[in-house]
Amino acid sequence: MSPLLNSSMKLVLLEVWIFTVLTQGIFSDTCPQCHQLAKCEDKSCKCVEGYTGNGISTCKDDDECMKVPHICGDHATCNNTPGSYYCICESGYNSTNGQEKFQPNDGSHCKDINECSQPERCGPFSNCHNTNGSFHCSCHRDYVSSTGAKLFQPETRTTCLKNPRPNCHQESECLGNRVKSIVQNISGINDPQQLLEEMRKQTAGELTPTDVIAYTEALSTAVRKFEGETHSDEDVPVKEAITDFVKTVNNLVENNELEAWNRLGDHDREHTLTKLFHSAEKGTLALSTISSNLTTVEVKQGDVELKLYTLDAQEKKKKVSVSLGVNSIALTPKQQGGATALNGRVSIVFLQYKHIGAVLGPSEDPGLVDYSRFAAAGPITVNSDVIAAAIGSPQMYPLEEVTFTLKHSETIDPVVDVTKCAFWEYSVDTMEGRWALKGCQRSQVNTSHTTCTCNHLTHFAILMSSGRANLLAHYHILTRITQLGMVISLICLSLCIFTFWFFSDIQSTRTTIHKNLCCSLFMAEFIFLVGINMHAHKLFCSAIAGLLHYFFLAAFAWMCIEGIHLYLIVVGVIYNKGFLHRNFYIFGYGSPAVVVAISATLGHKYYGTNTVCWLSTENNFIWSFIGPACLIILVNLLAFAVIIFKVYRHTAVKKPELSHYENIRSCARGAMALLFVLGATWTLGVLHILNETTLTAYLFTFANAFQGMFIFIFLCVLSRRIQEEYYRLFKNVPCCFECFS
Repeated sequence: MSPLLNSSMKLVLLEVWIFTVLTQGIFSDTCPQCHQLAKCEDKSCKCVEGYTGNGISTCKDDDECMKVPHICGDHATCNNTPGSYYCICESGYNSTNGQEKFQPNDGSHCKDINECSQPERCGPFSNCHNTNGSFHCSCHRDYVSSTGAKLFQPETRTTCLKNPRPNCHQESECLGNRVKSIVQNISGINDPQQLLEEMRKQTAGELTPTDVIAYTEALSTAVRKFEGETHSDEDVPVKEAITDFVKTVNNLVENNELEAWNRLGDHDREHTLTKLFHSAEKGTLALSTISSNLTTVEVKQGDVELKLYTLDAQEKKKKVSVSLGVNSIALTPKQQGGATALNGRVSIVFLQYKHIGAVLGPSEDPGLVDYSRFAAAGPITVNSDVIAAAIGSPQMYPLEEVTFTLKHSETIDPVVDVTKCAFWEYSVDTMEGRWALKGCQRSQVNTSHTTCTCNHLTHFAILMSSGRANLLAHYHILTRITQLGMVISLICLSLCIFTFWFFSDIQSTRTTIHKNLCCSLFMAEFIFLVGINMHAHKLFCSAIAGLLHYFFLAAFAWMCIEGIHLYLIVVGVIYNKGFLHRNFYIFGYGSPAVVVAISATLGHKYYGTNTVCWLSTENNFIWSFIGPACLIILVNLLAFAVIIFKVYRHTAVKKPELSHYENIRSCARGAMALLFVLGATWTLGVLHILNETTLTAYLFTFANAFQGMFIFIFLCVLSRRIQEEYYRLFKNVPCCFECFS
């Protein structure tokens, strides 16, 4: 029994062992034996990150640097490590996370180190120019490097020394040698792209007037070389060459090089700029012919923007419109009708220069200023960017017209400021250029833009002569005339007031009118002299403008009263003197108050401007003064017409006493003189507002400033009764008796 039991137990154990072997792993969570660089996942072996293989027998390192090209991004090198990799930035760059070794998984990349952020990086009298991954130094304008190199590194111990010949451009021999040296330096470079790259480097940094002339001449020589040689597009990277070409031109004309251009004489500056403009067009078109596949090139570098388009046979029939920054230009081809267009492709280049107009102001008026409006021409300026367009083969794209819209460098007043469309007219043989207007018409203008249409191509800009600038040129003279005239007028008006108040024998309704008129005008001119320019404080300025409005209207009101008074005398109306005087005062001082109150209620914000404390011309608010003044002048003219008619009829028909009508004539002459002084003054004021010119400014200023003096002459000096009163006053004064005897 025991042996049998032992045999059965052994058999069960054998079956269990066989079952275990056959079902190994089926009911277990463990993997077979995995590779040391693998791990068990989902009952299978998988290589860890950075390795590939079956996970059991093989796990090989992944070379991420080979597997993913450009994995580290620009300006970085990839370094493979077992199971991973890391990136290191090239010299001149550092990582954005600040670590020397990085991976781009978190967005880290290499950025340029701005070596020029360190003060005095290049030493005294020098400029530091940061570039991608590097930097270089150049000397200030009118300084030269001790080694003679245009660009240098501080490690070379190069220093900047004062240029011993800063005015070399004014000496023909010195300038000629400089031009010859630069041209020889580039003449040995045959590849256009390498040549332009070298010129770009040499023109970096501040330039002297000599450099501007010399490098423009070198660029012109290079362009002639491009036009005379044949290259293949396999040999020359055209887009890179054009980019370097634009960068070179920008180096010559960018904003901080205008100092060098300004130091040139007018003739040299215009000649050099003409040659540069011509070379920029011809050079780009010459480079475009190298490549047969070139269709579009757009380069914007600093102050210069270029767009080049190559059109095929079908595109040559269409209008070409281009935006250059805030400006635009469009070329419209002629309609060929049934004619067959010339075969082949044609290149069109568009250029924009931002700040060069500042040194291209015309030395003489090309026909811009309307001298019927302005007594003299104000300064004529280029009030826009300069844009240009050129066609490689004009016969392949016959031009009908060119339309362009340019943004003004400074906003204008289209009513006052004169703007016209101009082009740079020059001779290819002599490279002598000037602004001209022929063939260009202004089609639309507003405060910020002008649109023009021309029938030819070249360089275009907007010329402006400011009417306000024309007047500002005379501002100081006009101010002195006003101040002198106002002082004299105040003295004369004081004498008038004294005369009409002091002498009892001349007291009458007429002297009462004159006294109040002179008081109103005295207050107006005194406030004008003291407060007209106090526009810094808006509220105070508005009060000054309101007082001026009131007192000038009061002067006109009393002038109107004099006309009415004379009319009442002539027609023989019997009136109560006290009642009449009371109504005169109500009208003389009350009616201006009503006008000013209504005006202030409806348009108080128009009292005072940013330049003077007077009524604004905005929304025609100035007519709240001009309107009542014109009405009073019209009423007085009608009254005087009736007076003259009555006097003439009574004198000719009824033969009355001569003394009575002689007195009326005398009063009428004084009243008409008063009307002329005040009326002519403000008539000139209206003309100046409507048509602001130098001539109207001087006439109005003279009439307005000296009107008090004229009133004193007409009402006092030329009056026989007042002469007699002063004679009686001074005849008993010993020092004055001899003067009157």
